[in-house]
Amino acid sequence: MFYRLSGTFHTNYQADRKLWKIPADRWLVLTVFALAVLAPFLVSPLYLGSYVLPWIIWSAAALSLTLLMGMAGQLHFGFAAVMAIGAYSSIHLVRAGVPFEIALLLSGIIAAVIGAVFGAAALRVKGLYLVMATLAMQYLVDWVVVNVPWISGGAHATLRTPAVSFLFMDISSLASRYWLALAWAALITVFYLNVKRTSFGRSLVAIRDKDFAAAVIGVDPFKTKLMAFFTSSFLGGVSGAILAFCYYRAVTPEQFGFNVSIQLVAMVLVGGLGSVIGSYLGAGFVLLAPIFLTNLIAGLAASGWVPVSQNFLSHLPLVIYGAMIIGFLLFEPLGLAKIYDNIRKYFLVWPFRHARS
Repeated sequence: MFYRLSGTFHTNYQADRKLWKIPADRWLVLTVFALAVLAPFLVSPLYLGSYVLPWIIWSAAALSLTLLMGMAGQLHFGFAAVMAIGAYSSIHLVRAGVPFEIALLLSGIIAAVIGAVFGAAALRVKGLYLVMATLAMQYLVDWVVVNVPWISGGAHATLRTPAVSFLFMDISSLASRYWLALAWAALITVFYLNVKRTSFGRSLVAIRDKDFAAAVIGVDPFKTKLMAFFTSSFLGGVSGAILAFCYYRAVTPEQFGFNVSIQLVAMVLVGGLGSVIGSYLGAGFVLLAPIFLTNLIAGLAASGWVPVSQNFLSHLPLVIYGAMIIGFLLFEPLGLAKIYDNIRKYFLVWPFRHARS
């Protein structure tokens, strides 16, 4: 069948290094990407701006964190602070007259430098101690953003994003902002898929599995972890700038609080550590599941099928959402990506159930 792995393999390096060795996988990726590009013409502006656009941006942010947590094995509970640095830096750079394209790169570099500084301070510790160090970064950045008026304007101030253009194209429309976010998500996806095949990616995996053994074979644990923090923070800073300009269009300190860091970690864990498709699935689950559950339960309550109070109705979706996350962690710890992989492997050998892929 066209979707099966068949033929002669491992005959040349070019064929063996393909990201998708099965032709059906390549066609599937191209189809999904084509549908993503045509999304402004296929869905209404309401669904595009409320569901698809934030899903794409948060998937890019989850991929940025996956590089650090999934590939390098370093916990980070302050990634929302990294995105906040990128968001506020890009706004102030654009207001200072810096072109938007350069402001995106500079905001990523600023976030990378600050993230690497905190990462360097945290690299001597592991586990819960590393979590506490990244939490310190989250709370310190939150305090600076709130209490330094020239950054955010104050605790309750709203900082609006200026009108900008990208590569001489106006991005004031919803479709143009969506395509910019999609291009950034696609760029991170291609980067992540290819970095796993480089010496840097293999060093990250070695550090994740056992840093002492990696040091024995010549991998510098401190340098590799520092580069992981720097790279992940750079991607997160640019993702924060994209989030500010393409989705929020006005930022407040509450948009990058500790709860956002927890949501990002949940996206990575529920989707599957170290998985590209898991980042997209995890971001969609964490971001969209509460919305769909709220609408479903509200509809059932309005029709009389679920006679509950309004207070209980407002909290019930969160209860169901938390139960679903616990269920995934208990019954499929490898996340949604593993469920997708199981389904894919089933069809690779179907209808020969006795065979194993």
